[in-house]
Amino acid sequence: MPTPEPLLATADPALLTPELDNLGVSYHDGEGCLRVWSAHADRLELVIFDSTDLDWITHTVPMERRGGDVWEVRTDLLRPGARYAVRADGPSAPGNTFNPRTLLVEPYSKGMVSGGFGDWRSVAVDGAFDWGGVGKPAVPLDRTVIYEAHVKGVSKRHPEVPPALHGTYAGLAHPAMIEHFLNLGITSIELLPVHAFATEPRLLQLGLTNYWGYNSLNYFTPHADYATAASRAEGPEAILREFKGMVRLLHEAGLEVILDVVYNHTSEEGIGGPRTSMRGLDNRAYYRQQDDGTYIDVTGCGNSVNTATDAASRLILDSLRYWANDVQIDGFRFDLGATLGRDAHHTFTPDHPLLRAIIDDPQLAGVKKISEPWDVGMGGWQTGNFGDGWLEWNDRYRDRVRNFWLSDVDYARRASTAPVGVGGLATRLAGSSNTFSRERGPLASVNFVTAHDGFTLADLVSYDVKHNLGNGEQGRDGADTNRSFNHGSEGPTADPVILAARLKAARNLLGTLLLSAGVPMITAGDEFGRSQRGNNNAYCHDSTLTWLRWDHSDWQKDLLAHTQRLLHLRRENPALRPKRFAHETETVPSASVIDWYDERGETMSGERWTNPAHRTLQYVATSTPEDEPLNRILLIIHGNESAIDVRLPELEGVSHFIQLWSSVDDVPDVQETRREPGETITLPSTAMVLLRAE
Repeated sequence: MPTPEPLLATADPALLTPELDNLGVSYHDGEGCLRVWSAHADRLELVIFDSTDLDWITHTVPMERRGGDVWEVRTDLLRPGARYAVRADGPSAPGNTFNPRTLLVEPYSKGMVSGGFGDWRSVAVDGAFDWGGVGKPAVPLDRTVIYEAHVKGVSKRHPEVPPALHGTYAGLAHPAMIEHFLNLGITSIELLPVHAFATEPRLLQLGLTNYWGYNSLNYFTPHADYATAASRAEGPEAILREFKGMVRLLHEAGLEVILDVVYNHTSEEGIGGPRTSMRGLDNRAYYRQQDDGTYIDVTGCGNSVNTATDAASRLILDSLRYWANDVQIDGFRFDLGATLGRDAHHTFTPDHPLLRAIIDDPQLAGVKKISEPWDVGMGGWQTGNFGDGWLEWNDRYRDRVRNFWLSDVDYARRASTAPVGVGGLATRLAGSSNTFSRERGPLASVNFVTAHDGFTLADLVSYDVKHNLGNGEQGRDGADTNRSFNHGSEGPTADPVILAARLKAARNLLGTLLLSAGVPMITAGDEFGRSQRGNNNAYCHDSTLTWLRWDHSDWQKDLLAHTQRLLHLRRENPALRPKRFAHETETVPSASVIDWYDERGETMSGERWTNPAHRTLQYVATSTPEDEPLNRILLIIHGNESAIDVRLPELEGVSHFIQLWSSVDDVPDVQETRREPGETITLPSTAMVLLRAE
């Protein structure tokens, strides 16, 4: 194994290595100062280019080592708008890839321009912006509803967004888009990567593109292609200003902005890939390697950023600080978050100094931190193992919910009985206490049924297998295990029975997601049944396949109405969104005390929890008031395709129930029908019903 670089000494950012302060470009007394880290280089120089011709070098200025491993230069050439690069030379040794002729992007660049494929220049920016007194919405976690979206995809085809704004930062914040977000009822928009990124040469050869953006060039620069043509023509300063304008407008509407950030790897790929920045500055320190320079790839993307070194960890921390403070971002979702928590021996540890620093840094206080808690390396599956302060994507929730409503029902059609009972779903519904500790509580779980990666909701109920031939990999890419169910026909069909079953399954999946304890995440377009024609890995398609359509059929409008109704009910009923887990013998504020009943209205027996023949459950959750009035709900879940009569339980202090929502209805019924304790409700097949106890 290679000799490990020094670890971060503490989680307190104030005590991190002082020499790593103020990296990148800063301004002092009219001069620009550039500071760049490289431990193994022998020589660094700043290269300045003509303002219009990126191939015309106007000046080269040597950089000097200023204590430790930071190189510095001060010059009035680095004024805002200056195009520049760095060149680095160093010894030839295993793991080093220095080339004094290579023009490198400075890692802290807040602006970039391209002279063609793989040809980039850093740009110095001022970054001034008038926020107009608009602050962050600071949505409480228990009221947070995340909407995972692609900047381009959401507005590209919206008829009320002006064509000049289609697919742009400005388009995302157009009043027509904000109206949709607010009417839907989400609180926080989680954007697929917006750090500057590049398309892999392999995709370009296939005539495809990296649409999702998980291929970062730089961690400080907004992706230029998402800006309007006017901003792109004006340059990086205008692109950054448009991005900040988007954030300000969304904040004015009370909507948070969360960024999906890819700090686990870069677009430099494996050895032999592009040398655009960190590889040329200090490959040995920035990327995980064996002694002979072979990369240790735990991301599946060719390289893994080595967060066991001070410089790589500080780069990530400084990037987070910049976006959270200068750009006013409300939260971050960390792609392949387990990679960030690997130590010098490449082993994940939840108390990794970088993970602790992200949570403890006062500059990141109040910012939502969400981990995708896995990568593809040894010991890479870490769901539930991140520390206090972290939220996690809960893949166990996703799999259990899909199983219950889809693959279990498919199995039952073939074998006349489902494979499992209702117990596993009940645990997920109540906040996944078997995954997250009592101290972290149910809000540590980001619940999702779909995400950008995988089937859309409509495809989940319409396809048994993936259909990825358009990705150019002969169907090898994308997950093979989807826990989906086509309900009797693969893909599009005119069969009314199959279509009705699919829609009810979609309503059951949405109902479970939006009525479960935890933080729900909806994938953009699922609210109205967007399809990708069975492609479960559409990362390489920037086309109508991935852009949201806004001309909706009646069934799509009905599904949207169900989503809106469910989110309204979630807001109105605090028992559905507890902040803490209840305790067996103590009263816990803002928890939900749960009682379980079977279809007869009797307390669930142990046998009924696990019996596949009895997949019907009545879930009673009673809030323990802290900031809101007492609330009690009854949720009925029926997981078989056979009809059943459900007798409502008789509960102490409850005179009647108000029916609020049912997945049986094609159109949500907002009449709020009164039901009596002991009354029988007939459910025709798989279904959910929500009632409020009064």
